[in-house]
Amino acid sequence: MNTKYIYTFGYRVEEVELCQLEMRALFGAQSETGVLMSNICVDPDRSPFMRERLEVLYEGSTLEDIYDQVTQVELGDQTFKVIFMKMNDLSAADKIEYDDQRGIERKLGLIIEGDADVRQPDQTFGILTLGGRWYFGNYIKSKAIWLTHMKKPKSYSIALSTRVARAIVNIAIPVPTGVKAIDPCCGIGTVLVEALSMGIDMIGRDINHFVVQGTRENLIHFEYESSVECGDIAEVTEHYDVAIIDLPYNHFSHTTIEAQVSLIQHARRIADKAVIVTVGNIDDLLADVGFTILDRCTTRKSNFIRQILVCQ
Repeated sequence: MNTKYIYTFGYRVEEVELCQLEMRALFGAQSETGVLMSNICVDPDRSPFMRERLEVLYEGSTLEDIYDQVTQVELGDQTFKVIFMKMNDLSAADKIEYDDQRGIERKLGLIIEGDADVRQPDQTFGILTLGGRWYFGNYIKSKAIWLTHMKKPKSYSIALSTRVARAIVNIAIPVPTGVKAIDPCCGIGTVLVEALSMGIDMIGRDINHFVVQGTRENLIHFEYESSVECGDIAEVTEHYDVAIIDLPYNHFSHTTIEAQVSLIQHARRIADKAVIVTVGNIDDLLADVGFTILDRCTTRKSNFIRQILVCQ
């Protein structure tokens, strides 16, 4: 029997499409409610939107079914804590109030054999209702390690935000094992930092010498190691599984349409798959160089809208 995992997500209105694209990449499905069940195990630290993960041990149609089953929990000398997970798909009329949530936690704590410790437990359990059923299991809360990456020694205003960059890495590389990736226009290294923090084999490259120096400083600051070279994408001879390209924008740089065309052509040459971030419509251009758009979304920052295109 496959293990079930339940994930909860939090995102701003302008991030809905990006979060759902990340869900589709990681799980092959998306949720409209911010709660998603899957047989796929993903570390909740990976996603900037993921709040919690419940590894289901027991399930039932009523709370009494859960109370009966948790008598099987064996903790030995370990201490424990039970958390009522607040996100669910209940209607406003069926909402479980705070006092009732605490009552459910207390009752489970009395049934489970072992010593409770609400401050530093050895084991944390979660309880959640979804789709008319109840689920109990091992609970993990995201540590949101990506937040520390927001304070880079070197940065600039038009770079992707840390949250967007981390989501894009997950969209491009949902299963990192054995994947070789490149960011050939890495800028200050926002995408590169997120990829390396997840143990992904990615190198960086940029045509701007001063930017490359800044990227190297950022990697040293966060104690990540990777190759970051100064040079044009046209000079790349190795082949990669994935390329992530944040296309330069005409109104923020000296790039030209011809330069963007060249970037996309070389991306097609050096990588089997590409995730391309653009502010313009490049669908026809992608088709012309042989890319097929597999999935897409938009993300907004104030009035600045980016398209994120998954191509193969």
